[in-house]
Amino acid sequence: MKEFDQFKNNKEQGSDKKKNQFTILKDDSTDGHGGYGVGSISLENMSPVIVDPNEEKAYVDMGALHARSAVEKRIRFLTDRSEVPNGKLYWITWVTVDYQEGKPCYHGVAGSEVVVDREIRRGYKLLPEHVNHMDKSLKGRFVVDHMDDKSKRILAEFLREFKPELWENTAQELKDSLDV
Repeated sequence: MKEFDQFKNNKEQGSDKKKNQFTILKDDSTDGHGGYGVGSISLENMSPVIVDPNEEKAYVDMGALHARSAVEKRIRFLTDRSEVPNGKLYWITWVTVDYQEGKPCYHGVAGSEVVVDREIRRGYKLLPEHVNHMDKSLKGRFVVDHMDDKSKRILAEFLREFKPELWENTAQELKDSLDV
């Protein structure tokens, strides 16, 4: 049976410290117990939508939550965009669904840029930007103004067609940002 490092007897390793790892919990961890896991975030209501302006399509790819989307696989990411001059542009849009006034809606949407050159297996993305955009989406903000018009149109069509009732209940701010 495979033994995980965190469950091994730490005295064998010469350390009395317990290894803590970041935990994402599905249920609300802030129910008052004050124990381990308090302050962890829930990504239960967030979905990454990949916007591909090259193919003029958008689709959900849950692998993007852990940087393992189809776009990101087998790519070494760099933080200098000039090192990927022939890369194709993609957007990972972090879409959070929640209730407002008792109705389900798109609560937060934030787009993060990804540039990928499959031939050289290199790409450009800024991880801090992705994390900040995920956070803003979870907090109900709309960060799509920096996206190109074609990508915003593709995203708007996808969100409208995916669940029309969510689109209808969404704040006008998102619709204005997407030029709908």
